[in-house]
Amino acid sequence: MKRIYLIRHCQAEGQEPQASLTTEGVRQAEELREFLAHRGIERIVASPYLRAVSTIRPLAELLQIPVHTDARLQERVLCSYNMIDWLDHLKETFADTELKYEGGESSREAKNRGLEVIHEALGRAERSTAIVTHGNLMSLLLNHFTHDFGFEKWERLSNPDVYELQIFEENDNITVTRIRM
Repeated sequence: MKRIYLIRHCQAEGQEPQASLTTEGVRQAEELREFLAHRGIERIVASPYLRAVSTIRPLAELLQIPVHTDARLQERVLCSYNMIDWLDHLKETFADTELKYEGGESSREAKNRGLEVIHEALGRAERSTAIVTHGNLMSLLLNHFTHDFGFEKWERLSNPDVYELQIFEENDNITVTRIRM
């Protein structure tokens, strides 16, 4: 069996790639380190956004393993301009996974790039991998495995949030469990 810990970053100052963690987010990252410390994590892959790397750095330092960044884990771009009613538009992309706004990517496109990272992790020798990403991409990945993870569950994600994927290699069965709120 392999395990993947799919992690949403801790509380951050903003949405831009260089947004740092808030004081509360730093505290959350330390708490997350303790929560994950004894789960046998052998590899860490994170979005290159500062808030994702800062979320997992305390654990990486404790375990003395590197944080590998992967651009395929960065947050999904909904649109190239600020939409006043962005939340309504985002909700529409959960219903229509092919819907794509100007300069953005569809839910299907974003999900597929994230799944590439998961499939690569499953093909590696490590038995347990932590993958740190962002709320929208995380919800799209979870929907792939559970099929019921939609807009409403996305709204209920916390910062941070952790889901454990257990992959039973003998029958390709996957269980998904929320292990942290």
